[in-house]
Amino acid sequence: MPRSRADAAELGIAAALFSSIAEEMGVTLGRSAHSPNTKERQAYSCAVFDPQGRLAAQAAHIPVHLGAMPTAVEAAMPLAPFAPGDIVILNDPYLGGTHLPDITMVSPVFVRRTLAGFVASRAHHADVGGISPGSMPIAEELIQEGIVIPPIKLYERGRLNSAVLDLLLRNMRAPEERRGDLDAQVAAQHTGEERLLEIAGRYGLRRASVVIGELMDYAERMTRAALAAVPQGKYQFEDFLDDDGTSEEPVPIRVRLTVGAGTLHCDFSGSAPERPSSVNAVAAVTRSAVYYVVRCLLEALVEGGESVPANDGCFRPVTFTLAKRSIVNAGPPRAVAAGNVETSQRIVDVVLGALAQALPDLIPAASAGTMNNVTIGGYDQLRDREFAYYETVGGGAGASARRDGLDAAHTHMTNTMNTPAEALEMAYPFRLLEYAVRAGSGGAGRRRGGKGIVRTYEMLSPATVTLLTERRRIAPWPLAGGSPGVPGRNRLLRSGAEQSMPSKVRLELEVGDRLIIETPGGAGWGEPAPPGRPPEET
Repeated sequence: MPRSRADAAELGIAAALFSSIAEEMGVTLGRSAHSPNTKERQAYSCAVFDPQGRLAAQAAHIPVHLGAMPTAVEAAMPLAPFAPGDIVILNDPYLGGTHLPDITMVSPVFVRRTLAGFVASRAHHADVGGISPGSMPIAEELIQEGIVIPPIKLYERGRLNSAVLDLLLRNMRAPEERRGDLDAQVAAQHTGEERLLEIAGRYGLRRASVVIGELMDYAERMTRAALAAVPQGKYQFEDFLDDDGTSEEPVPIRVRLTVGAGTLHCDFSGSAPERPSSVNAVAAVTRSAVYYVVRCLLEALVEGGESVPANDGCFRPVTFTLAKRSIVNAGPPRAVAAGNVETSQRIVDVVLGALAQALPDLIPAASAGTMNNVTIGGYDQLRDREFAYYETVGGGAGASARRDGLDAAHTHMTNTMNTPAEALEMAYPFRLLEYAVRAGSGGAGRRRGGKGIVRTYEMLSPATVTLLTERRRIAPWPLAGGSPGVPGRNRLLRSGAEQSMPSKVRLELEVGDRLIIETPGGAGWGEPAPPGRPPEET
């Protein structure tokens, strides 16, 4: 006799169990990693999938990773039949990846001979080769950004394919550090496999499959309920990237949202064609940005929405129109490094801008709108070795009708920690002279926008630096009569002379040179209070 459907208690317990797998994978990865980028910034994400490759659970890691990771599992499927001990590795943005530094591992999990599901991890590696240290160059072709890894088995039946690993490490800077971070991902895969086997043993495969299916159906119902709370209609918005890194021409991104009774269609027709630069986003990144916004709506509009599991069910009510060979759906051989980190932020901005017309008292003004990507690399003369370093720098959050924006925070598509100055200076030949909140950078309003950050680096060894930043020319937009956030600035101080740097640039720095990054503030919401009237409490 078949067992009954899961009740609310069983679903709640199961959701916590499956998400705990991904959370524990992340703990293993972070504690095992070698690079500050991974162990300190926690630039990684982990998730669990059912035997069909559908997302079953994920940890609260990086939004741009998690929404795109199902594409990576789908890309691994042609390597079947799988066996216990297999681990697939990939980073090709056009075959399941996002950009080349994000390396994904996918492992099948078996109970005896039956496939129980998959576990996956994705980590941003500080270098994967290419023309610039840090693998985030000013590039025109994908191959310039680093080594391209199609889906391939790094481990087969538990045995390492040493030739594959040797090939990868030979094409990456600081290979010992890269090996350490790859081994940390393998450890995370093993942790996920062990925990999924424990849960399969607790439930039995048949019951686990039923519960996972019901969790997905529940997430779908809740997501449809959130979308049903948005007034039906069509809403349009456009915003721009400052430039594409090769010309100063702004890059338009346009969206037309059609909100139905529990559905959302996102039409990005009219967005710029793909560019001969790295600001191109693959379709998985665009979908990931939209899914992030939908998750935010779910938490804001539905009671208990914050506890709804993030799984395949959340994605079902959302559909897309993405023109081929466009800035939001690029094709090979276009470069994509900045598309993952910068264009994804602007996609969030245009979707939120459109929704603000439907939900003016809920949607916040624009946040900093950039990850402020900094890569520094070269030869460390002090330690006699190669080095490659990558980090993102936070900015100001946009204000809303309910509260001021947060100061000095990572917003939207990045969800990493900062790199502590102490950890940075212990590992690399540069130091931080200033790390401070940027005074006066938040937009004014009834609710003020959050302030950005000032971060100043001094070189202790010659280094190549690449900046991929945004909102240096086009300010974060306000709402309801507020003021824009203050745009960011990139400056170079050399021999006492200061130079202004573009938003996207490669620099060759010498000992003593200082790089100053001032990140954008968030925009304000509402007209400021008249002089003499105290601001509202927040």
